[in-house]
Amino acid sequence: MKFTLFLGCNIPARVQQYELSARAVSDKLGIEIVDNREFKCCGNPIRNMDNKTFLLMAARNLALAELQDLNMLVLCKCCFGSLKKAAHVIKQDPLIQKEVNEFLAKEGLRYSGTTHIKHFLSVLYHDIGINVLKEKITRPFKGVKIATHYGCHALRPSDITEFDNPVAPVIFDELVAATGAESIDWPLKLECCGAPMLGVNDSLSMDLTEKKLTDGIRAGADFLCVACPYCQMQFDKVQHMISSLRNMNDRLLSIVFPQLIGLAMGISGKALGMNLNMLDISRIESFLA
Repeated sequence: MKFTLFLGCNIPARVQQYELSARAVSDKLGIEIVDNREFKCCGNPIRNMDNKTFLLMAARNLALAELQDLNMLVLCKCCFGSLKKAAHVIKQDPLIQKEVNEFLAKEGLRYSGTTHIKHFLSVLYHDIGINVLKEKITRPFKGVKIATHYGCHALRPSDITEFDNPVAPVIFDELVAATGAESIDWPLKLECCGAPMLGVNDSLSMDLTEKKLTDGIRAGADFLCVACPYCQMQFDKVQHMISSLRNMNDRLLSIVFPQLIGLAMGISGKALGMNLNMLDISRIESFLA
């Protein structure tokens, strides 16, 4: 099983633990990762400002993956949603595809739509499978309650992302359950983390984050689990800001999924980048069998 890894911008710069843990888990599962240093921004930051430039930025990355003759493994859900959206739009409109390829031809590239875009969770769930994952668990979690945060861009629009049921998703919960942890139901499970508003309206951004954290704590969660760098930054670094600025005493610590399953597979916390989280999540190791 071989993929070209699309990291996006935020993971290498701000959430390196996501990359480290995803690589460690992939290696344990026999997923071969091929890097491509030519990948650039997915286009998401300008998606609603300049549609043609967004499509060109996304298509360039997809064309590079096609040049490798590999499907794309994506960690960031914003990147995943943007790349899926671009692929869908280009496929539906031959004139846009022609225009995009005229630009790409200047670099000797062409996008034809043969590369499949897969999120890390989808690869684990569909390509590896729950049963195989369970076989790889050497130290299952016991007695820990996890609140899964699905994020927005992988779920919607569902006819484009094809990730999971946008109203009642199950993939993330079943993956968490495979580690031995209990994935709990909580009212604000599918609500936005607040990251899109950070830097635009910080107060509103923190309000949304605090609301979700309070709801998760009220539902009995011991930890949050995410699979997107923006969400992780919001629940880790921004939660730290909220604690300082608003005197929020109760915290709901956040862990990226490959860290969670990596620990259950017996991978060391150091290899999973546990020390790179701003808020100390080492307590979760006490729940390992």
